Amino acid sequence: MANSAVVVNDLRVQRGGRDVLKGISFEIERGAVTGLLGPSGCGKTTLMRSLVGVQLVAGGEVTVLGKPAGHKHLRSRIGYATQNPAVYPDITVTEALTYFASVLRAPAGDVERVIDEVDLTSHADAIIGQLSGGQLSRANLAVALLGRPELLILDEPTVGLDPVLRDELWKLFTDLAQRGVTLLVSSHVMDEATRCDHLLLLREGELLASQSPAALREHTGEADLERAFLRLIKDTVS
Repeated sequence: MANSAVVVNDLRVQRGGRDVLKGISFEIERGAVTGLLGPSGCGKTTLMRSLVGVQLVAGGEVTVLGKPAGHKHLRSRIGYATQNPAVYPDITVTEALTYFASVLRAPAGDVERVIDEVDLTSHADAIIGQLSGGQLSRANLAVALLGRPELLILDEPTVGLDPVLRDELWKLFTDLAQRGVTLLVSSHVMDEATRCDHLLLLREGELLASQSPAALREHTGEADLERAFLRLIKDTVS
């Protein structure tokens, strides 16, 4: 637990009288890239919202960077990129990031740094509403990188991107982890699992596995991670 950025114990979330997360428990190691994988509607976004502290929970404990999720001292230590971009469409990339940098009280020079990190330097003065889908996703990620957060929670940051852009972002994620940043990256694309140090596999609100890709392959006897996930589902049902 001493080296854990996140500790979740018996987390339960209900919506409309239905269990969305069914008493899940796991830990996320500091400085690692953890993949949160599972089909759409399995509870990934709800779990991420719980870690950020903006989700009403029915039970359990969530500790983030040594404090209860949602604690005021965590605001500057966590970067959160939602699946739907939270940037204003009628201003430029630089203007949007300058605004968020002032809100977060980020250091001087942070705007230029994050624009470079997400490879938007050539579009720094472009109106956000005129960006392509991939550029918009990168602008949204840039907001989460402001202030050099210790923990990055990214909700499907590569959705809709072409393979080249996806590869570039995953190289950035790996680089950030090597600098000591902890990342939780959600996806429903199983081939991204191979890029992660650790995997959390969700299905219908239940945590099927919390393992490294190598351990998951060994546990299921499947070399392909998508087949390994399917094997876990089959074993759970049976």
